This record gives sequence, structure tokens and C-alpha cells, in this order.
Amino acid sequence: MGVRRIKPWVFAACLIPLGLLVWRGFTGGLTANPIEFITHRTGDWTLRFLLIALAITPLRRLTGWAALASFRRMLGLFAFFYVVLHFSTYVVLDFFFAFDLILDDIVERRYITAGFTGFVLLIPLALTSTQRMIRRLGGARWRRLHRLIYVAAIAGVVHYYWLVKADVRLPLIYAAILAVLLGTRLWFRFAKSAQKRSRVVSPTKRSGDVAADAGTVG
Repeated sequence: MGVRRIKPWVFAACLIPLGLLVWRGFTGGLTANPIEFITHRTGDWTLRFLLIALAITPLRRLTGWAALASFRRMLGLFAFFYVVLHFSTYVVLDFFFAFDLILDDIVERRYITAGFTGFVLLIPLALTSTQRMIRRLGGARWRRLHRLIYVAAIAGVVHYYWLVKADVRLPLIYAAILAVLLGTRLWFRFAKSAQKRSRVVSPTKRSGDVAADAGTVG
């Protein structure tokens, strides 16, 4: 099955968490505290989509399936979609546009500060996700900008860890997954740099060997 046929199914699957929230809303399944439930669910899926998007490149390199790269932008944009729902729930349903109280909350509570930082960092990534913006920024500058996704993911994990007061197992699992993904990327970069260095050194060694052989024959 080609990528074009798979993409609509992946897109539909990414909407399942939203569909489940809507279904719960209509069937009275949002628990006794629906605002908190919606906030937590949208936050969970923001972090999950960030981790899935970050996993695309390591999986592509490990499996050799280049077509995986075509799903990265979609997954990243769904992470932004769910963080917008997450933040909107906080602004609209939790504080009802009381921006003075929201600002105080961002400044005074560290887990809110971390979460807001992650949200702000994802905004330029979503705005520059189109092919037109890639051409306008240039490939190298665009790649440097989109490395902010690592910082945003770290901020999201820290936000979740500081939010949880008792059972920190789930945020620690997310932290471990993120550490593995970042470690894998560093390993690939180190291996690529080592390969480049070996290509530069090898011709020099060969020239030295030839010179040594010539001296011996002479």
C-alpha cells in the first residue's frame, strides 16, 4: 500500500482521541470534573504526538523505509492541534479569558510556566511547516529552527512531571522515551561525523602509504 493510501488512514487515526472526547461529552463520560479531564487528555495526546513525531527519523534510519518521513509533518501538526486544544481549554473553560489571572498563573506556578514555554515554542514550528516556508527560510535555517521541537518536548515532559503530585510513573516513562529518542539522534549524528572524518583521513593515509613505499623502493 502506497503512502498516499496510508495517509488518510493515519490522519483519521490521529483524530480518534478528539472523537473519543466528543463521544464522552455526549454520553456523560467526562467524569465529575470534565474541564480537568479534557485538559489532561489533550495534554497527554500533545506529548504522545510529539514523541511519535520525534521517533520518525530514528525509525526511518533503522528500518530504511524512507516513506516514513512523509508522515512527520502531519504528526507534528497534530501535536500542535492538540496543544492548542489543551491551552484553549485552560484559557476558555478553566479561566474564561481572565488573562490577568492566567498571566499570574504562568508566572507563579512552575508547571504552568514549563507548559506555556512548550506551547510557545511549537507556534513557529507550526507556522513554518509548509513547503513555501521551507523554501523561504532555506533548508539549513529551517532545520535549525525546527530543532526547537526537542526543547518543546522536554518542556512538555517537565510540565507533566511537575503537574503530577503523587504517581510520577507515566511522566517518567515519557521522559525515558524522550531520552532514548534524543540519544538515538545523537548517536546517528556522531556516527555520521565519524564516517565523514574517516573519508577525509583515508585518502591521506593512502598517500602516506604510497610515499613510504616509494621511499623504500628508492
